[in-house]
Order: sequence, then C-alpha cells, then structure tokens
Amino acid sequence: MSLLSSIINNPTGLKPHQPLIILQSSSAQTCYPILRNLISNFRPTTQTLLFCFLHSPSNLTNVDEVPNIIAFDFTGRIPGYDDLWCSLQDEILARINSVPPGSLNVIIDSMDTLTSDFGSTPKAYKFIRTLLGLVTTRSEPSILALHLQPSPLLELLTQTSLSPTLIHLTAHPPAIITHIASAYLTHPPPGGPADKFWSVFIPFSERTHESERLVYGLDGNGTSAGAWVSKGTREFVVEVLIRGGSKRGVERAVEGWKGDVPCELQALESLKNIWTRRKPEEARPDPTQNVSFNLNLTPSQEKSRAQVPLPYAHEGNPVTTAGAILYDPDSADDIDDDDPDEDLDI
Repeated sequence: MSLLSSIINNPTGLKPHQPLIILQSSSAQTCYPILRNLISNFRPTTQTLLFCFLHSPSNLTNVDEVPNIIAFDFTGRIPGYDDLWCSLQDEILARINSVPPGSLNVIIDSMDTLTSDFGSTPKAYKFIRTLLGLVTTRSEPSILALHLQPSPLLELLTQTSLSPTLIHLTAHPPAIITHIASAYLTHPPPGGPADKFWSVFIPFSERTHESERLVYGLDGNGTSAGAWVSKGTREFVVEVLIRGGSKRGVERAVEGWKGDVPCELQALESLKNIWTRRKPEEARPDPTQNVSFNLNLTPSQEKSRAQVPLPYAHEGNPVTTAGAILYDPDSADDIDDDDPDEDLDI
C-alpha cells in the first residue's frame, strides 16, 4: 500500500503515531478532495470536531449521515461584524475539552482565514500550539488536521519545535511534473533517480508563481481539481512527507490523485506522455536518391580508388632511416676537394 493510501485509510494507525497532519493547497491546486476523503474515512467510533471558517460543512462531509462528526459553521463569524467573535477561541477550546476521554479528531478547514481573523501570525501559532497540546495529551491516539496555503504560518507549523512528527500533504498540478520532465529531463521515481528528481522538484514547487504560470498562463489548461470538475476528470499530484515515521529522518513520495481516491502517478491521464518511450528516430533521407545523375561508384571504380596512394599517409609514423645532407654544387660554386689543413700535423 502506498504512503498516501495508508494515511487516508487509517491515519491513526501509523507507527509511530502522527498527531499533526497538514494539508497544503495553492492558488494553482486545491487539496480539499484529500480533506474530504480523510474525513469520510475516520472511524465511526472516533469523535470528530470539524471547524469550518471558509467552506460550509456540507461541502466537506454529510453531517446528517455521520453521527460521530460534529461540525461548527463559523463562516458567518467575522471580526468587527459579530459581537460573539471575541469568544471564538475560548469556544473552540471548550468544545475540545468537553469531548469524553478517547480518540479525537480536530479539523480546521482554513487556517489562512483563522489567521486573518486573529490579525496576527504569532497569535494563530500560539492557538495551534494549544490545540496540539490538547490533542496529544489524550489517552487514545488523536489527530489535529489543518488546511492552509503557503504562508508564514506554514513555515512555523512545519518546524520540529512544534511537533517532532509530521504528515505534510501538498497538492500540485500535474503540469509541474510534465514541465520538469520536458525542461529538465527529470522523471519522478520509478521513471528516474529519486535524488535527482527531488533536487529539481522541491525548489521548483516552492516557487508558487511558476505553478500559476504553468496552470493559468498562455499555454496552461487550468486546474483539474476544482469543485466544478467531474470526478472522472479530477486529478492532481500529491507530495507526501512523513517526518519521524517508521524510517529515520524524512520520508518523501510523490503520488497521484484521481477522482476521489489516491492512485499511482502512472494512472494519471495528464502524465501518460512522460511515461511513453520515445519512438526510434526514422532513417534520414538519402541525398543521393531522386537525382538526375549517378553519385555512386561501381565496384571497379571503388577498387581503383582504393589503390591510389594517399599523399599524407606517412604522417605520424616515426622515421627509421638516418639523416643525410645531399648537396649538388652549382656551376658558379668554387669547389676545392683538397684539404686546406693538409700541411698541418693534426
């Protein structure tokens, strides 16, 4: 079973237990299909508190058919327009403390909206730290699931000072994988080396403007995971990060999401082109064909050409004969063969 499937099907069954789950969306790709699937797979015996600040509870789950889920619709509670908003933080803490002992799931659908309502990132971080403390001190394995977009708060929530263990699910448009495969000649595993892929994918995906350009630019096809997209065509890529899991350090994987369920990357229709092998190059056309004269040689002509000595064939071969100076005197030269020093007794 893949990492994403194990998280979705049994989030409290991972060893060791992972109490903090962060689901990250962006303007180019939403992560809400994963959040809806995660909520629907919670055990019926586990109490779940769903706090909605951006979407109505009906967009995330069918509360009437799931008795173990209690949803709180805070979409109409706006600071400055609602006198009851000042007690919202205390109300959420009171709701969590009122749950009987046992396993508990706490879901916040939009930390970005809650942070904006608080008016300060440190206040939001302090509040989440308090919530995580309530979740981790319960007698049974419990979960705090947060949904948000790239922001200063996200950088704080992923630090080990908040939680040494972490499940971080990030939704990406398939166009990122296609672009990296074509522009950088780098394929995700198992199509290519994992180290090479992550060294390119991580810094590229962190530049959100690049994703927006690929999806909404002149050559982009738009997002394929919005609420208006049918389940048959809804698909995107999920980056899975598990810190402090069964393996030491950080475990990463990139998987697919199609419809309402996780899948392998190879199952995504938008990525089929990167897995198909390139067709062998066709033979280049022969320039000697379709001409009005013959450019080929007959066997006798090739034999005669092979017998022609090459003028520079000796270059590079060492000289084996001794050197000698040959001089042919001219008619005007005064040549005297006598030894001019014959009178000397040498």
